[in-house]
Amino acid sequence: MNKKIWLLFVGLTVMLLLTACGTKSKEDVLTDLKEKVETKGYKADAEMTLKMGTEPQTYEVEVWHKDPDFYRVNLKNSAKNQSQMILKNEEGVYVLTPALNKSFKFQSEWPENSSQAYLYESLVKDIEEDKDVKFSATDKYYVFETKTRYQNNKMLPTQEITFSKKDLSPVSVKVKDVEGVALVTVKFSNVKFDVSFDKKDFDLQKSMTAAKMVIPVMGEVEDKNFTVKYPEEPLEGVSLVEEKKMASENGNRVILTYDGGKSYTIIQEKAVVAPATAGPIVSKGDPVDLGFTIGEVTDSKVSWTFEGVDYTIASTDLTRDELVTVARSVQGEAIK
Repeated sequence: MNKKIWLLFVGLTVMLLLTACGTKSKEDVLTDLKEKVETKGYKADAEMTLKMGTEPQTYEVEVWHKDPDFYRVNLKNSAKNQSQMILKNEEGVYVLTPALNKSFKFQSEWPENSSQAYLYESLVKDIEEDKDVKFSATDKYYVFETKTRYQNNKMLPTQEITFSKKDLSPVSVKVKDVEGVALVTVKFSNVKFDVSFDKKDFDLQKSMTAAKMVIPVMGEVEDKNFTVKYPEEPLEGVSLVEEKKMASENGNRVILTYDGGKSYTIIQEKAVVAPATAGPIVSKGDPVDLGFTIGEVTDSKVSWTFEGVDYTIASTDLTRDELVTVARSVQGEAIK
């Protein structure tokens, strides 16, 4: 074997070895992701699109995280003039609605108790806890297909999570229904790791002030009327049996009664702006991501505010999962 052929053989061998060494397994990537989660803090911007209801809705998401368990997640829908903030500090979990000058305080395990498509460490936990996770790699990305940990994961059971090979930052998340259709899509941008925060960055009053700069507090509500919304998925065998409108101090209150195997009631009325001096409302439930807004769920009811209207679904027949499923679908303007 002459010298040129020998050198070519050695060069090819080295290239093959380097290529083999550079190929990471699912376990290798997961180990790297778990190490990356230990960063002292990070910031991330994202665009979240929801394909639930009659038309897609898009939210701008800004995430701040200070290790180990301080969070500030701002969600804004400019088209709907809708904004909410999820805040977690050493005092508890808060959901802020700046347009109504309201904040709700929860004693909750959020975000550990459910999947959160816009939180980096939650995505890594989803991968870690799914023993049947699927893994693939392209030139630029690592892709995982996992089960979700949503409270009502029968509706959104799987997700596709993509990370950048370059720095392991999240690129996108597609949360899918039982037919594999992506109903929630999160596209990340401007992800920064090893960001330093101070505790005061997660202060309730400071965060509310910042949120009001994005969506100012509404003025006095003059129009007491509103468009009644109906569930697009009222549960199999269940139908509307009564619709009642009555006067209340805030205008009209509409009560929808559903029955047929299982029964529940939906109450809708115009929301009220809280006084400037109002403190947090203590909740006995848990925060729940309904897709289009953050609500509150207990064993017998789920409630939320959207586009200036308060909604409550109450039932002694429905499970938490069923309450959330119905709540997610209360977007129709005509009975389906």
